[in-house]
Order: sequence, then structure tokens, then C-alpha cells
Amino acid sequence: MSRNLKELIRQMTLEEKAGLCSGADFWNTMGIERLGILSVMMTDGPHGLRKQEGAADHLGLNKSVNAVCFPAACATASSFDVELMERMGQILGDECQAENVSMLLGPAVNIKRSPLCGRNFEYMSEDPYLTGKMASAYIRGVQSKGIGTSMKHFAANNQETDRMQISSEVSERAFREIYLPAFEEAVKKAQPKTVMCSYNKINGVFSSENKKLLTDILRDEWGFEGYVVSDWGAVNDRVKGLKAGLDLEMPGSGGYNTRKIIQAVENGELEEEILDRTVERILKVVFSYTDNRKAETVFDREKDHKAAADIETECAVLLENRGVLPLKKEQKVVYIGEFAKKPRYQGGGSSHINTDSVVSALETAVRKGRAVEYVKGFSSERDEMTEEELKQACEAAAGADAVVIFAGLPDSFESEGYDRNSMELPKCQNRLIEAVAEIQKNVVVVLHNGSPVETPWAESVNAILEMYLGGEGIGEASDRLLFGEAN
Repeated sequence: MSRNLKELIRQMTLEEKAGLCSGADFWNTMGIERLGILSVMMTDGPHGLRKQEGAADHLGLNKSVNAVCFPAACATASSFDVELMERMGQILGDECQAENVSMLLGPAVNIKRSPLCGRNFEYMSEDPYLTGKMASAYIRGVQSKGIGTSMKHFAANNQETDRMQISSEVSERAFREIYLPAFEEAVKKAQPKTVMCSYNKINGVFSSENKKLLTDILRDEWGFEGYVVSDWGAVNDRVKGLKAGLDLEMPGSGGYNTRKIIQAVENGELEEEILDRTVERILKVVFSYTDNRKAETVFDREKDHKAAADIETECAVLLENRGVLPLKKEQKVVYIGEFAKKPRYQGGGSSHINTDSVVSALETAVRKGRAVEYVKGFSSERDEMTEEELKQACEAAAGADAVVIFAGLPDSFESEGYDRNSMELPKCQNRLIEAVAEIQKNVVVVLHNGSPVETPWAESVNAILEMYLGGEGIGEASDRLLFGEAN
């Protein structure tokens, strides 16, 4: 539908224009009923739909609607498959249409500067080239369904510690060669509807009021056409932000910053032309959704679950195999480690997806009639194992043809909001793996983690299968790879 946005803006009062620059609440933009401007919803992302209809929160502590959890970016980027990433984006776009969500807050394309960053599971790579290609594919996929994306966190947001106030001190060369290229590639090749600015400062200036970043580079150099939205609560000085190129504040501030904008225009501190330009950018994206709404779209959770398992199968990495894989159906196999029964399949924080369709490797093996025995060994939730549990694991391993140890990082070891202290797996896991490897030659370790981990036992085991945080189909994917149904 063709619209004259400038004419529409001329019909608005100053208060209405200022109001459109802040969210109506936690997840929705402001609407103006008399002008036919609808309020639209945006939600997390990136690897699933986290739509909250009741009490809303940023870090995923409150419940969201049931959805499908796809593999996190640490997994999908390891596929090096842009077609797979675009296909996942298309599925997510359809889910958004079905749930009347206008925008998915992703992809997250920050570079993995440190292996200890607690949010690395949500990021793609240490490599700007790979990150840019995969991010572009994700954006194309989602936006092909009429849904916007919000590429984040712009920029140099590479740690969780003190992320609200830290200043990333970076040289121009490093900034241009390492931390910006993925954003640049995605803007030029895929044009995300929005870009989300980060919490941190860059060389002493908050991203939310950094004109060099939000206007000079993003718009003037790269040709970005959408609007810039703040990370939730990232606005420092609202008027400075508007001048720098920050268009939409999320969540809403209960009218506080709206009044600041009105006052700034009235006293001449802010040119109304800047406000009008900001409103036009926001409306362009809002109407791109409302004019192309596909209310008939169906959220087929069963179909999408299968897709999630298929995608994860392509994302896993076989780090080592000294002839033990694939396992044979007739072999007596022992599964050790609670991750076999309760896999870790996603990270903590704002990307946390509410799903009741997680399928474990043990459940899959039993369903397929495999000769698998299960021994808990260690907890999946903490660094905890009793001497009796270690003894039972070793006894079971001694009588098996092969042992698969399902290891990884518990939820509390890596999450949005804080960084890791080390690259170690829980000590009890390392101890069990080493003990089992002394009495059983055919040992496979399956890893569930969103960031790199140390593997001091690597030379003592016969195979290592890296599953990352593989979404709700991680157990089915693990089974296919362990028993040779997928390569």
C-alpha cells in the first residue's frame, strides 16, 4: 500500500510525534488510533519466539507462550550453511506472522572476543566474514515473510560484565576490521528493518548517543534504511540519542522521555525536523508489517520441531573419531551423564524459549529400540557427583561395548548477564570421563555448551561430538549422528 508518510506526520501533534519515539510498554510500539497507526509487538529471538502476553521482563524470568526452540547461533554458525540459516529464518518469520509479532529481536552478531563471554552462545563466530554471511541469511529468511529483524548489539558489546556502563576502548583499525564488518555486510546485503544499539560506551561515548556509529557509519557510509532501536533500558540521554540517530526507545519510559523530547523541541534544543525524520523511519517499518499482515498463517509446532532437529543435525561437529563411531544397534551401549536424559539445549536470559517438546538422546534411543543402559553419573544442573554415582558409572562402563558420556556446561555456568570465570567443565565431569576412559576403550563424549571448553581428557577418549546448544531437537540429532543415520 502506498502511503504519504510526510503528509501523515504533518497531521500529528508534537505530543503524538514525541510519543511514537518510545514504546507503549515493554514489547509494543505506540499507536495513534485517529490516524490509523497501529501498535505492533516485537519480541526476542533470536533462535525462537519468546512472546510474553502477561507480565513482561527482559531476562526471560517470566513465562512466554509455548514455542519451538531452534539451535542457538553458536550451533547454526558452525554449519557454515547460509541456506540452512535462511530456512530457519523463514520458519521463524512464519511463526511471528501466526502470533502477530511484527519483529524478531535478532540476529545477534557481536564478535566472540573472549571465550569467557557469558552470552557467546547467542553470537555466531570469532570471524567477521562468517558472521556477516550467516547474519545476512537469517535476516533474508525472516524478512521474506514480512517480519522485521533487529540486528544487535551495535556495537562492540563483547562481554556481559558491567555491560551497562563499560567503555569498549577500540582503535579505528580494530573497529573497522573486526567489530563492524559483520554489521556492514548484513546492512548492505540484507537491510534489516532495525538495528539495536548496545548498552556499552565506545571510546567513552554511549552507543545510544554515538552519532559516528548511528549516523555517520550506519546510515551515511552503509546506507541503512530502517530505524535504530535501543536495547532495553540502554537510553542514557534521550535528546542526545535522537540527535545522534537513536529512533525508538524501548521499553517505554512512562512518558518521561516523551516530555523531554517535547521540551527540547519547544525550547529550541532539538530541531523538529529531526523528530519528523525519526517518526518517518519508525512508521515506514510499522506499516511494512501492518500492510502485509498474514493472519491466516499457522504455527505448526510439530512440523517446526522436526525442522529444529533436522537443522541441529547439520550443525553438530565431530571433533574426534578414532573408529568408535558410528555405534551399532546391536552393541551394548551405556549412556552416562544426566544430559542424556535432561539435555542442555539453550542458553539463559532474554533468548530463553518456553518449550515442552525437548526430546533427549535417551528417550530417542529407547524409542528406536537401541540396547542402551542409562546411568546418571553426574548432575546436569551443578558440579555434583557422589562416590556411589561414580562407582556405578565405572561398573556399567566396564561391562559395555561402548560408552557415551553426555557432558556440558550447566545453565548456571553461562548466561546473559554475567561472564564465565574459566573454560573448565564441571570438575565432576572431568573426573568421571577420566575414570571411565581408564577402564573402557570405546568412549564417546557428547558436549552441550555454548562456548569453548577445555578437554583435558581428549587423548583418552575415542570420539568427541560437539552438539553446542542445539535446540529442542538436540537429542534426536545426537542419536542420528551417534548411530550413523546422519553423517
